[in-house]
Amino acid sequence: MTQPSGFCPLTHEGVLAVRGADAEKFLQGQLTCNLAWLKDGSSSLGGRCNLKGRLISTFRILPESDGFLLAMAAELVPVQLEELKKYAQFFRRCALLDESLLWQRFGLLGADSGLPEPLGKVMQGHEQFSIRLDNQRSELWRRTDSAEPTNGWLQLSLDSWRLAQIRAGIGQVFGQTSGRFIPQMLNLPAVGGVSFKKGCYTGQEIVARMQYRGQNKRRLYRLHAQTGQIPPIGSLLADNAGEVVLAAPADDGCELLAVLSESAVAQSHLQLADGTALNLLDLPYRLDRDLEIQR
Repeated sequence: MTQPSGFCPLTHEGVLAVRGADAEKFLQGQLTCNLAWLKDGSSSLGGRCNLKGRLISTFRILPESDGFLLAMAAELVPVQLEELKKYAQFFRRCALLDESLLWQRFGLLGADSGLPEPLGKVMQGHEQFSIRLDNQRSELWRRTDSAEPTNGWLQLSLDSWRLAQIRAGIGQVFGQTSGRFIPQMLNLPAVGGVSFKKGCYTGQEIVARMQYRGQNKRRLYRLHAQTGQIPPIGSLLADNAGEVVLAAPADDGCELLAVLSESAVAQSHLQLADGTALNLLDLPYRLDRDLEIQR
């Protein structure tokens, strides 16, 4: 399926804001990514783990005004807000807010979005900013009282945005999968969402041990199935070979991201729960454990 150019309201996600003079210090002890990377105006993927090193949320984080904004699955925002408040009480100059209603976020698809390089940089404008995620995907953030960015662009379905995310190999945690995966299972280190040099954060010891000892035997893969039935997020594949992370309609069926065991991939008889055959597709990045630990 050729990705059409256009825009899509990202209504499936919400925005958690952490503001104040202590915001960076507080978040450094909570998140997998290194906030020092954002000092040049960059954004980053990242995650928050529980004590067992399992991701309870993933997000894109960026600096804004007196703090940081984290865009994540909408259903996770109130849960994460309450969880983080338990730890934020030890940081006097730190405020946590649900700013989902203060921002309109749009996904822009197509190489002709008009946004400049470099990738990941936050480009500031009047009451708005934009981020070019890759060669096909960008995000536009606007205050809710700003006009919507139609400008002759075609409005696309959320499935179009999800398909582009799948093809970019970007896994995501939703309510159905919160607490299921360690960061390596979603290839989060490979896409810059984990720092192994930043120091301690919740679950860091387990995440680091899995990386340095090479103990992780499950990874994120991209697959295609010739079916019109889109497998639900969190559903299991046949023979418990893996778990669906994200799926969307595509050419002759659907494409999906799933966490699979190495043994299941080696057997190469992958199927959905209903028996539909799955074919492995390439990801746009490579997995390199030694390179990942340099971040």
